[in-house]
Amino acid sequence: MNTDIYQHYRSDEGVFIDLVFDWMQQVSNRYAPYTTVFLTPREAMIVDQLVRSSEELTASFSGGYVGAERQRAVIFPPYYEPGAQDYQLAYYNINFPTKFGELTHGRILGTLLSTGIDRERIGDIITDGESWHIIVDDSIGAYLQQNVRKIANVGVQLEEISAEALLESNETWEQRTVIASSLRLDTLLSNVYNFSRQRAKDAVSSGLVKVNFAEVDRPDIEIGVSDIVSLRKFGRFWIEEVEGVTKKDNYRLNVSVLER
Repeated sequence: MNTDIYQHYRSDEGVFIDLVFDWMQQVSNRYAPYTTVFLTPREAMIVDQLVRSSEELTASFSGGYVGAERQRAVIFPPYYEPGAQDYQLAYYNINFPTKFGELTHGRILGTLLSTGIDRERIGDIITDGESWHIIVDDSIGAYLQQNVRKIANVGVQLEEISAEALLESNETWEQRTVIASSLRLDTLLSNVYNFSRQRAKDAVSSGLVKVNFAEVDRPDIEIGVSDIVSLRKFGRFWIEEVEGVTKKDNYRLNVSVLER
């Protein structure tokens, strides 16, 4: 293992990097493919970079549809060609009486997690504005069907569907060029949403901000490429690329923004 590789990532990502190396070692030792849990975009980027540094292994990714936010990786040896079954995905439509209740992403995710399932076993939650579909680890599908009967007091039933029947998401990501003096969380929030850094700091301290789906309490943390930042009632954004530095030493960023 090349220990120098850690310096290219944040210190808090060391544990995940160790885990990826462990997955890679399993593939090398057993000469068989390994399917990861669902990864955030940032985690998927790290997996891709680390596996690419290996001369023998390859990684491919799928979250069930083109453009999926949360994806599973299959890490495999040279002889192997992964198929759809290797990603171990299951797809469900949430049947519910639309006249008597309304579902939201947060309510659905909260209910799934309340069953004791880890977040890393749940993929994207998709809506077209009316219906809702979820993508999960296929090993927990039957368990969820048995244990998820209500979401926020709305009676529901999970109906397994095929990948071909998945909804087309109504989410539209906008590409922007953002100029920022640093990659601090509060600075990026301020520049992306055009409000003051103090307001950004207040949003963080009020628990309104998440990074990679986890609530954060520090406005000064540095955001990297593929980190997903979400601000309640505003939406989400992530840095696709650091394009360069301006003459005034500001970062020029290619950012994808999803507004509510």
